[in-house]
Amino acid sequence: MRLGFPVTVLGRPGLRSHDGRRPPQAHLSVSLAYLRDVFLYLADRQIRMYRFSSDLIPRFAQADPAEARQQLEACETELAMIGHLARRFDLRLSVHAAGSVVLSAPDPMRQARALTVLETLAQLLDGMGLGPEAVIVVHVGGHYGDRDQALRAAADSVARLSPAAQARLALENDDRRFGVGDCLWLHRRTGLRLVFDLLHHQLYNPAGMPAAEAPAACLDTRPPTHIPKIHLATPTTEMVRDRLKRPHPPRLNRHSHFLNPFPLIDFLRRLPAVRPFDVMLEARARDLALLQFRQHLAHFAPDLVARFAIT
Repeated sequence: MRLGFPVTVLGRPGLRSHDGRRPPQAHLSVSLAYLRDVFLYLADRQIRMYRFSSDLIPRFAQADPAEARQQLEACETELAMIGHLARRFDLRLSVHAAGSVVLSAPDPMRQARALTVLETLAQLLDGMGLGPEAVIVVHVGGHYGDRDQALRAAADSVARLSPAAQARLALENDDRRFGVGDCLWLHRRTGLRLVFDLLHHQLYNPAGMPAAEAPAACLDTRPPTHIPKIHLATPTTEMVRDRLKRPHPPRLNRHSHFLNPFPLIDFLRRLPAVRPFDVMLEARARDLALLQFRQHLAHFAPDLVARFAIT
């Protein structure tokens, strides 16, 4: 089991996730140079899973097929080198599409923009020469007052993607609109692979699907030769204050800075015998949270380290 984290590196100051300049200066070539430096850090810390920024190719280019094609073609050699480096370090990569990418959008223009972005991200992964485990994670989107119609619209959006983009797509359950049951319906309709998110499932589980049954159902949406992944997080519990300095409880869908290891250990111990999978850890302390969680597993749950061969 590989442990990973998303986007921002905190353990080594100065590492950037992407070219943050404004258009038209921002360019994929700069982002790939930053990504190479991130890979070297990951190899040094023996971290073998990473979600790179969805802005690796600038957003203005993602939405413009001509600009995207120009940047991808200009960086053909650099993309191949990045893919080679990922394979050399046995590094599993993925990307999470931005929140503006909505499969269920009723607005045809917004839906078309979402599909354009997904096609561009798929071309980016293909340009790196990455295997099928490198996926683009998406959510269904909004329900716009009609959940069933939104699910049908999402299925129609998937059908309009190229086979190459469909092969890269993975659908994640969310925390308030579309649960695991909805995602399984879309899987049966479209063949999309699923990514199980534990915290989202804890927050939104209208079907009452047990926490051990739901991940197994999502894992089984992957071909036998693929290693699936799931997302683990714990909610923040710290008090927050508004602009008037009044105290309020936190929103439970907000990730904690560091992970509370005990509920995650209990979750993993309760899992029945399932196929191998990797884990993306979603914590606001990013790589620092991963390194601490790995230490906590070694101390509090060596049985899990042995059972899942956690690295």
